[in-house]
Amino acid sequence: MKMKVFFSMLVAVLFNCMTGSVLAATVGIDAVTGAVGMNAIAAVFGAPKGVRTGVYKEIWTGEVVKALRGFMEGTWLDGIPDSSSLVDDNDVIHLVDAGVDPDVLINNTTYPIPLQELNDEDIPIQLDKFQTKVTPITDDELYAISYDKMGRVKESHANAIHDSKLKKAAHAFCAQTNTKKTPVLKTSGPKDEATGRLRLLPTDLVRLKAALDNLGVPAENRRLVLCTDHVNDLLLSDQSFKEQYNIDRNTGKIGHLFGFDIYEFANTPIYTSAGAKKKLTESATTGEFNCSFAFYTKRVFKATGSTKMYFSPAETDPEYQRNKINFRHRFLAMPKKADAGAVMMSGYQA
Repeated sequence: MKMKVFFSMLVAVLFNCMTGSVLAATVGIDAVTGAVGMNAIAAVFGAPKGVRTGVYKEIWTGEVVKALRGFMEGTWLDGIPDSSSLVDDNDVIHLVDAGVDPDVLINNTTYPIPLQELNDEDIPIQLDKFQTKVTPITDDELYAISYDKMGRVKESHANAIHDSKLKKAAHAFCAQTNTKKTPVLKTSGPKDEATGRLRLLPTDLVRLKAALDNLGVPAENRRLVLCTDHVNDLLLSDQSFKEQYNIDRNTGKIGHLFGFDIYEFANTPIYTSAGAKKKLTESATTGEFNCSFAFYTKRVFKATGSTKMYFSPAETDPEYQRNKINFRHRFLAMPKKADAGAVMMSGYQA
């Protein structure tokens, strides 16, 4: 806590020095004199409330951004292509869909080589908006507690945004229904008598591998995200999976099997017994379960946009005398094309 107070004071002093130096230069006074004078004025009258709030908001926002970046490490989204540099000031990313890859001629003896145009199409996409609900913190709370209440609130908001980002990304990576280019397979193991869910077997993962093979997906850089149910199924039925089940805290992987780098994630999309993906906000009913999904890392992307803090001080709320805080964060993760992934949903028997 003392370090945070010291850091805040240091920021204020530096701000005063910079402001004093600029003002001094405009009236022909020595910069050092201006810097010392501005700090003296601040010490007597206090920094302007707007300046103080602005400095604090900048620091708080920076801390949340740093936390969100750190949270991404070791998750199933870590290491996939980052297209954040393509995001414009309006939190819109412009993607160019190149259509199909050019054909490759082997040992060609015919010239001229045929032309094959790639029909580029600019696709503007607005990044998803993640907003936390407003947290009130009364002045009485700040005076009464012994820990950093504001710091704890910032951490909670960052955690909530991070969880929502992963859940939304998983939903975007999974196909809506089974098609030739977006296979949605069903588990085929023994029935769980309590739920009617058919368990995942290692042979189901072989079928999942074959589905990606049939799509022409390269053997390297395949990633499999297992839901909790399917992880438990494999722990019960597959000794090799059980032996290597140990989450690597640096990479987030829990093993490598059937050509997949395997991760675990609890909040994967829910599929109906008929094989349709439910909406992000819908809960499971009878015969509906979370899925697992696989994808080729080179055919997906993520992009991070702006992060903004909203804050109103207790001084503006005389009735309740409480501070209010929340955050807005922009992020997007989705496939570049729907032809390099597959879903494994749980089968069901009533």
